[in-house]
Amino acid sequence: MRPSPGRADTAERQNTFDESGYLVLPGLLPDSLLDRLLPEVDRWVDEGLRARSIACSVDPAANGLPPLLELELEAHGELLALPPLMGVLSELMGGPFAFHHLHSDRHDAQGAGKPWHHDYEPNSGADRSLLMVHALHYLGGLDETMGSLVVLPGSHREPAGKDARAHLGTAELPGEEVVGGLPPGSTVLINSALFHARRPAPGGGGRPRYFVDASYCQTGARWRPVKPYWRHMLARARELDLGRGRWPDLFDERHFTEYAETA
Repeated sequence: MRPSPGRADTAERQNTFDESGYLVLPGLLPDSLLDRLLPEVDRWVDEGLRARSIACSVDPAANGLPPLLELELEAHGELLALPPLMGVLSELMGGPFAFHHLHSDRHDAQGAGKPWHHDYEPNSGADRSLLMVHALHYLGGLDETMGSLVVLPGSHREPAGKDARAHLGTAELPGEEVVGGLPPGSTVLINSALFHARRPAPGGGGRPRYFVDASYCQTGARWRPVKPYWRHMLARARELDLGRGRWPDLFDERHFTEYAETA
């Protein structure tokens, strides 16, 4: 199922996203890309590259730059500016936007989940009207055996800290919606200020959950980076021409503040 380019569908997607704070795009990613993304995620996890990238973020003085970035993996780099994804993001943003960060993981089906949180980063103008959007890509789909994505529609309008609901764990909340039953290659776009959680599967679950998360932010202010090596990351994206010459703002450093450890 692919998003249609029709004006009515565009307006419907915009309204859905504005009201609820999220938008489900079943089967957005083509099989030819999925076939290359899955082994890249396995490599990222099994060869310790994910752990090394985290160490470089936690203690950059001791660890320096990561030996490899996710976006340097061919299929991951292609995913960042995938035309169908860029088309929907352009609709939602209503103008230019920049890439913020990327991470990739393979969640163990027996994992503990992740408590309620949001992922919105501040910008230099403290302007919450500027969108940050997270694209949550579920490479193997999403069902109850992998644990659930749960969202709290409308919570993106609350001026709350990221961990304001973390004390609730992954408990069921009034008004929540469970996102599931998605085929392989599905994407969920969320307003980054929307509270969401990863609820563990009943009885320990089954298949692992292959997950790639990329975030994008509307231009108009300078956004705070979350990785100390953010300049290196954007420079490599430009060198690899991941924007394919079509998205001049996507990897432009001028849309970001300096990194701060408190981020």
